[in-house]
Amino acid sequence: MCQLLGMNCNTPTDILFSFEGFHRRGGLTDHHADGWGIAFFEGAGVRLFIDDKPSSDSPVADLVRRYPIKSKNVIAHIRKATQGEVRLENCHPFVREMWGQYWIFAHNGDLKAFNPPKGSHYQAVGSTDSEHAFCHILEQLRQRWDRAPEPGQLFDEVARLSAEIRAHGTFNFMLSNGEWLIVHCATQLHYIVRQAPFNTAHLVDDDVSVDFSTLTTAQDRVAVIATLPLTDNEVWTALAPGELLMLRDGAPLFSLRS
Repeated sequence: MCQLLGMNCNTPTDILFSFEGFHRRGGLTDHHADGWGIAFFEGAGVRLFIDDKPSSDSPVADLVRRYPIKSKNVIAHIRKATQGEVRLENCHPFVREMWGQYWIFAHNGDLKAFNPPKGSHYQAVGSTDSEHAFCHILEQLRQRWDRAPEPGQLFDEVARLSAEIRAHGTFNFMLSNGEWLIVHCATQLHYIVRQAPFNTAHLVDDDVSVDFSTLTTAQDRVAVIATLPLTDNEVWTALAPGELLMLRDGAPLFSLRS
């Protein structure tokens, strides 16, 4: 299946270190070679980079590796196709507008017999179960509220929808509107919160280390979420199957296990 990477921070931060290890899993240190993508929120805007080539061999990934884009919310995905051809329109993350905000979504898993009704506002462009799930979630949220609800209300509704959708199969996902990041674990998902005192981290997928104490301030807080831990000298927290987590400003805001 696919792999996910997310970042949520209290100050705009680049994801170069984490992406350096993560992109190698797309065809080099792992077999997720059916396309990739990454989306960065910058204020109200979004930078989206996708490619149907393996991330380990993608000129677009090389650009991202050398471009220190700073963002408070990032979602990245490397694809191992289960549904949908290897085509650009099937690459994650997917982006839509709702309530005057951009929303980003990426999914790792495989949904069977998932055929939600055609939406009035959101329809899939590609042929993945993932994009259909994203459109269904947004359709249900928009039908319930005509403007953005409070984060707690939204979290509860996403929890309800997640429970319905995961009845069809594996549903690990990440969802963000640029203010917060929601992650859902069905099988594997891990996270770490880096804050003062910062230490040196070493990648699992490459012999690269970084001393975060030389790059940060005492006020910085950065949460990194990945399907599998990206470093081998830090303590990552494993989410439980069925756990939903909302992060804001680099820290957990709401959590629910079901």
